[in-house]
Formats: sequence, C-alpha cells, structure tokens
Amino acid sequence: MNSILTKKEIMREIVKSGRDPDYFISNYAKITHPLRGLIPFKTYPFQKDALKNFEDHRFNIVLKARQLGLSTVTAAYVVWLMIFHKEKNVLVLATKFGTAANLVKKVKTILRNCPDWIRIAQVSVDNRTSFELTNGSQIKASSTSGDAGRSEALSLLVIDEAAHVEGLNELWTGLYPTLSTGGRCIALSTPNGVGNWFHKTYVDSESQSNDFFHTILPWEVHPDRDQEWFVKETKNMSRRQIAQELECNFNMSGETVFHPERMQSIRESMSEPKYKSGFDRNYWIWKEAEAGVPYLLSADVARGDGKDYSVFHVFNTLTMELVAEYQGRLTPDLFSQVLFSAGREYGDCMVVVENNTVGFAVLDKLIEMQYPNIYHSIKSSHEYVDQLTAEAASNAVAGFTTSQKTRPLIVAKFEEFVRNELITINSPRLYNEMKTFVWNNGRPEAMRSYNDDLIMACAIGCWVRDTALIENKRNIEYNKAFLATMVAAKTKMNTTIKGMHGYEGDSVFEQQKKHSQTYDQFPWLFKG
Repeated sequence: MNSILTKKEIMREIVKSGRDPDYFISNYAKITHPLRGLIPFKTYPFQKDALKNFEDHRFNIVLKARQLGLSTVTAAYVVWLMIFHKEKNVLVLATKFGTAANLVKKVKTILRNCPDWIRIAQVSVDNRTSFELTNGSQIKASSTSGDAGRSEALSLLVIDEAAHVEGLNELWTGLYPTLSTGGRCIALSTPNGVGNWFHKTYVDSESQSNDFFHTILPWEVHPDRDQEWFVKETKNMSRRQIAQELECNFNMSGETVFHPERMQSIRESMSEPKYKSGFDRNYWIWKEAEAGVPYLLSADVARGDGKDYSVFHVFNTLTMELVAEYQGRLTPDLFSQVLFSAGREYGDCMVVVENNTVGFAVLDKLIEMQYPNIYHSIKSSHEYVDQLTAEAASNAVAGFTTSQKTRPLIVAKFEEFVRNELITINSPRLYNEMKTFVWNNGRPEAMRSYNDDLIMACAIGCWVRDTALIENKRNIEYNKAFLATMVAAKTKMNTTIKGMHGYEGDSVFEQQKKHSQTYDQFPWLFKG
C-alpha cells in the first residue's frame, strides 16, 4: 500500500485494521525471512482461517505441522490485539523460557516495523522478554513455573508447543481462573504422543467435551508443498519424526517405549472380551481354558494407597496370547482368592506375583490356600526355582522381585515381545497404558498421573515365560532324554539273563511294566 496517505485515508485504514486482524496483518505486518530479510507478511488461506478462529472462538487449540508459520501468525495477532485494544494483558507460556521469549521477540519485530501512523499506541516499557504500550496493553514471556500467570487477570494466554510442556495439567488448573473475566487462550503445538494435556484437550474438543475449538493443520495445507516436497523432506526422518513433525499423528508421535507402528497394529487387532465377570465386572475373559494348553498367570499387587490397581494377566504360553485379565481395587485377601480361582480355572497354571510389601500378603494367602504352582526365585540372583526345591531352600522366596536390577530387564523383554510380534494383546486397558508409557530421562515409566500396573504385570509374564518356563522345559526334556538313555542302556545288556530288561522270555506287557517302574523311580526329574 502506498505509504503517502492523507489524514482521511489514514483514519480509514486505522478503522479497517482495527476491525479486521487479517486486513491489518496482510497490509502492514512485516516479518524477518531467514534469506530475504524483512518482508511483508502475506497470509495463506489456512493462516487467514486461523486468524478468523482466534476472533470467533474464545479458546483455540491448534494441532499443526512444523514450519507453517502459525507462531508468526499468533505473534501478528497479538500485535493487532495490543495496538487496537486498551489494557490487554498477554502471557506467552512455553516449556522453555527461550521458546516463549522468541515469540515475544516476533511480536516486537512486527510492531517496530509497522508504519508510525498505525502504531496508535507506543512502547512505554521495554525489556528483553516483555514490554508495555502507552494504552496499557502489555505482554511477557514465562516458562512453566508453578506460579506462572497465577496472580494476573489475562486477556490472552498463548501456550506455544503445548504438547511438550511438562505438568501442564496442573498448570492449567491454576491458569484457567485467570481467564475468567473473558480472557482467551491459544494453544498450539505439534503432537508429542498421547496422554498429555494437549492431547487430552484436543480429543475432548473433537467430542465437544470442553470449550476449545480445534484445528488440525498437517503439512499438505501449505500451498507450496506437494508430494515431491514431502518425499525430499522426509528422506532422512524416522517414522516417528514424520508423524510428529508433519502428519499431526498423536499415536505415532512422542517418545513412547513401544514402537508406534506396532501400537497401531495392536489397536487394530484388539477386541472386547467374551465375558466380563466377577462381582466388580473387572475380570475380562477372551478365551476360556482349553485342556492340554499350558497357561501362565502374572500379577501386580496395588500398593494400597488407592492410586493404582491390583491386576493380573493370563497367557497361553505356547502362543503368548492374552486370554484373560483383571484390573481392580481389592483387598489382599480378596485378590488372593481371585488369583486362586483364576489359576485353578486355567489348569493350575503357574502363578507369578510381584512380591512387593502387599504382594507378600497375597502370596502368604495363596500358600495358606495350598495353591500348587507358585513361582519362586533365589533372593540374590532372582533365578527361578521350582516350588518343591524352594520349600527346601533357605535362600528362596515366593513371587517375583521387581528391583532396580530386574525392572529394566523385564520392561525390555516386554518391548522385545511387542516389537517382534511375539505376543497377542487383546486388552484395550493394557493398550491404553502402553500409549502413555514413555522414556523419561532414559527411564521407562508411565506419564505423570497415569498408571503402568498392567504393563508391569505383562512384563513379568513375558520375562518368566522366556526365562523360567523355557529353562524349566529344557530341564524336563534333558531329564527325559537322560532317563531314556538309562533305560536304553539297560535294554542292551545281556538278554540271556532272566529278569533283565530285554530278556527274550519276558512278554511285551512285562517289558512295558518294568519300563514304567523305572520311570516311577525318578519322579523328581519331572517336577514342573
């Protein structure tokens, strides 16, 4: 637009700009291009739509790809808001102070490069991360400290890269009242897995369960990007990076322990249980017990503080299919009864209980009820021993011990089973826990305010199946083979001596009877 305007034209432009943020931005906002320097900000159609949504809706949540200019659009909108409105208080919040400060810097750049005549309010206070205009409007950057914005009444709260802000659930509880006088909120971010505040708020906005208006902007909304651009851009990117940076895919983004593609496969294959039984309807059964099929029951007992659950899984150890599952809040004595019944139902299968403080109470009850197949291990090495041997050993303990040493091992084993498709997960409850099981400073754990009880019970089951049961099977096969050689050796002795195995005068029946008697002499070889 021609910079030489009459007073009448200036007044008309000020009125037009004050009424329409897009008109103001398209005609008077300038931004810094990394190659071209200071250039006019010409908005794309999707950016114009975003500006309209900022005006039409009090709360906006934007799920976006990288490098779409939405942070710049938001900065330009803030400039418009502060120039043409008095006493506006804007807070920019981000996980890092530098990220929030960078958006404030964009606001300053756009403001300083507007024509002097349209800046009807001038800068009165100017700091590195905040400034104030002569009309009383102000903006400041803040990191995610516990008291961010709590003492102020906000006109606009901007949460940049909201999916990456730690503890935003708790922060939002304190920030929401600051918007009670009509304040607005713009939360924008690339996805970062599921379970965080940004994900939950976006999903709830889709079902209209909250006041947020949702917008999704994947890479293809940009008019200058086509399939050729996408192929070139993603050449050196992982599948997770593509999902996060370009595709706006919650499920396949984030630092989850389990691979996104396998999670997608699990989501597509899981099913509702055939039965939901028990007095609390929390015992779910997908497949009933089959004769001759070996099963394994692995359990994790609640700590007793009411924040977690007592859970167990039942697996077919041949296929590692999850056939039954329980999740509920039971007292130790009631939970032990449920374990006892489920174990008997599935052929007196091996029952593995995590022996934490409360777990010992459950194990004691199972022993008292004389359950015949309880997992035992050596205290120092955590090596599996069968129940008969354990009863005679002083260094054996019932149950599985989860420690700093064993926890990463069993989680890694579970992840290996999932990654290599060695386990069939039917349970939506377990799947939901897996979605929020993430790497936190190198440690695999549930996201804040989420549980991992079903995951840990499953991890224990995978570990026991791949170590104790496999080793037990090897020992059984070895012992059978050893005994067979003993019997075979006897049958090759001098058969002319009456009474020896293989004596030509013995009937077939008598030979079989003697063979059976020989096996009966070694029952300890076949324990397990």
